[in-house]
Amino acid sequence: MASFNKLKNVLMLAFDWILYGAGAADTCQVTVTQPSFQEADYSMHTVFLTCAFSASGCSSSPPQVLWFRFLTNKHEDLCIPECTNHQKYKVHLLSENNISLQINDLTVDDNAVYICGIAFSDSSSHRSKQTGDGTVLSKTEKQHSNGKLVFIFTIIASSLLFLYSTTVFMFFVVYKVGSKSHKYPLKKKITSGRKIFHAIAQELQKQRYAERCQQPDDLEDDTVYQNR
Repeated sequence: MASFNKLKNVLMLAFDWILYGAGAADTCQVTVTQPSFQEADYSMHTVFLTCAFSASGCSSSPPQVLWFRFLTNKHEDLCIPECTNHQKYKVHLLSENNISLQINDLTVDDNAVYICGIAFSDSSSHRSKQTGDGTVLSKTEKQHSNGKLVFIFTIIASSLLFLYSTTVFMFFVVYKVGSKSHKYPLKKKITSGRKIFHAIAQELQKQRYAERCQQPDDLEDDTVYQNR
């Protein structure tokens, strides 16, 4: 950021040198505004960077419009005011206070900070020549569709494999639990049925034995009653 500010100060000195001139409108003041960021899709081949300005106390003559570009450690003069590459760059006057820079044959190499400058060259005021804070242009690279499809296919295959493994495991668990539930309850039912039958048989035998034991006593009681 410090190197950017240093380059911008140098640019302003060069700006003043290029547009140096004497004039009577010393109260001329210019304000320049730019969007801070603009993104371009990889399919775009042309982009328009906008710049707006306001001027007070300046002459009625149209100002000069300049465009610069800041790269990593240097700046380039694009249009001062004539564009150095007419096929690549074009300046358009959208309205009285709005300008745009057209960039053709857009590539990722055009990613940089683009600064718009407005100057009323017939004024000696240092406020008559101002620049904006710059617009960061970013063009996205084209994503490889094959790699993206492979990634999506891998995700889908992994999900299907997980579902298949889960289904097989659940089927195995249900089968094991079901086989045990069908195997052992039948055995338990048979065993419990035998126990009940055996208990009933024992109870019947006890009753019969009790009846047999009571019969002689009854007979003895009847004989004794009759003799008396």
